[in-house]
Amino acid sequence: MNKELMEALNILEKEKEISKETLFEAIENSLMLACKNHFGKADNVKVEINRENCDFKVYAEKTVVETEDDVMDKTLEIALEDAKKIAKKAKVGDIVKVEIKSKEFGRIATQNAKNVILQKIREEERAVVYNQFHTKEKDIITGVVQRYIGKNISINLGKADAILNESEQVKTEHFRPTDRIKVYILEVKATSKGARILVSRTHPDFVKRLFEEEVAEIKDGTVEIMSIAREPGSRTKMAVCSHDPNVDPVGACVGLNGARVNAIVDELGGEKIDIINWDENPGNLIQNALSPAQIVAVFADPDEKTAKVVVPDFQLSLAIGKEGQNARLAAKLTGYKIDIKSETQAKDAYGFRYEDYMDDDEFEEEEYDEEYIEDYSEASEDEE
Repeated sequence: MNKELMEALNILEKEKEISKETLFEAIENSLMLACKNHFGKADNVKVEINRENCDFKVYAEKTVVETEDDVMDKTLEIALEDAKKIAKKAKVGDIVKVEIKSKEFGRIATQNAKNVILQKIREEERAVVYNQFHTKEKDIITGVVQRYIGKNISINLGKADAILNESEQVKTEHFRPTDRIKVYILEVKATSKGARILVSRTHPDFVKRLFEEEVAEIKDGTVEIMSIAREPGSRTKMAVCSHDPNVDPVGACVGLNGARVNAIVDELGGEKIDIINWDENPGNLIQNALSPAQIVAVFADPDEKTAKVVVPDFQLSLAIGKEGQNARLAAKLTGYKIDIKSETQAKDAYGFRYEDYMDDDEFEEEEYDEEYIEDYSEASEDEE
């Protein structure tokens, strides 16, 4: 029996990751409960379990009294004559250990003891799962799509299931059961039914973690992601800097022939990613953030966190972007409220003169990547 018990404990420790010491404590508590149910009290009951071979003893500590007539409570006291059968040198006032046979326990007491052990195993199993995923909070993990629960998606992460709520799903993405997907762990909550894991594919840090996995320079700290702004399913802007003058932060993130950034774009279902250089100067940062548009001048107010940006007339649509997306993401990325005007608008609004800042021939109309023309050249008249 003891050998079988040890094998069972070893299996539980290996498969459920529950320590044997915790299981030994559960067995001790169950035997204490069985004694309480059988005798009505267990204040003087002790349980000893040998951790090496699972041999256990249950005994009650009883005070020795003179005669049987002096015994007021059989669970706490024992007559001297009976005590000497256990310990020959026992005398009145001593404490002797009287062994309790677990076979004497009734069916109800045994069942209750069994329930205590099972309950402890369930609690420890839930705790192990919670601790495992709590350490992965704010990180990404790969899971398998199981089923749709209404508009939410249940995702199997191995030892636990996670919920991808509708609000955390990218509208352009569609998954089927058995699809393997990466998700960002938002929060892990401990509940009475186990760990409740909430995940996301829309969080900006989801993209950040993907770059940390893909780009070795980010993982080792050479390149740092300073800021990130995202419109899930459409476009992400990310500002990066290098702590090594010999490492180009943008080039490191893009990779050879775009291999690194393309791998992330594929994971995001084709979402476009703009990577720019971080700059401590807010004017330069805003100019970089509005890329690919050319900028004539930036008037940034660090105290108010506002900026007025002037662009050539033919660059206004490009600076604002399709449906205002370029300007909106630039504002999120920099933390500045950005007001973009063309040279003509700026001249009328605040007497700006282009000639005061730049040479007449500095900006000329150029050819742009078709991707940018498609994405940025359709800004509405209202937004302009």
